[in-house]
Amino acid sequence: MPPIEYMLVIGAVVIVGAAVQSSVGLGLGLIAAPVVSFIDPSLMPGSLLITTGLLPLLTVASEWRHIDWRGLAWGLPARVPGSLIGAWVVAALEPRMLGAAVGAMVLVAVGLSLLPLTVRPAPAPLLAAGLTSGAMGTATSIGGPPIALVYQNEEGPRVRATLGAFFLFGIAISLTVLTASGQLDRHQVTTGLAMLPCIVAGFLLGRPLRRLVDAGLLRAALLAVVACSGAALVVRSFL
Repeated sequence: MPPIEYMLVIGAVVIVGAAVQSSVGLGLGLIAAPVVSFIDPSLMPGSLLITTGLLPLLTVASEWRHIDWRGLAWGLPARVPGSLIGAWVVAALEPRMLGAAVGAMVLVAVGLSLLPLTVRPAPAPLLAAGLTSGAMGTATSIGGPPIALVYQNEEGPRVRATLGAFFLFGIAISLTVLTASGQLDRHQVTTGLAMLPCIVAGFLLGRPLRRLVDAGLLRAALLAVVACSGAALVVRSFL
């Protein structure tokens, strides 16, 4: 595992990201991935996938009645070929370049979030989002934005529950593909498991934040921080 001071930084970022995701439906990967890549690119994406796997489990356990099972039936199967693409990217890119890919994905996610798109959870958008999410999630641990865009006009509980279920199954698929392709090592596993208590802390902190989310304050701040983190990561990777 990284030195203790680095683990403390990663843990703090994971708590913040988990708090954001438990209130809005996504955000843990967007916030934590740039920082983890800065500190130790070799941890990506396996350690963060292991860490983030607990949060959707907690979300689904608390709001499972609002899951859009029809949407999952369309989106999840497409995640399998997408995950294979993502595993190939992990094998093909060195850790430094993978860090640049994470930063680029973050910036793309922020840009898509600002577009005035009106997308509904229909079969075609769900298939496209599932494929893209599988590739992004497996390669960078950031797989939420494509699915979130499809559900951006739905009610809060439906968004959180459906995204949680999609993340839960999707992360399992990504970890299986990474393990089968030899891209998940002990270093990533032990670090990911060590961060699980931070997920629980962030989940509990995020529940009362939903009022701020409804007021639109948290989203603006989140996008600004994420955009700066993604841009800094891209610049650092090419220097």
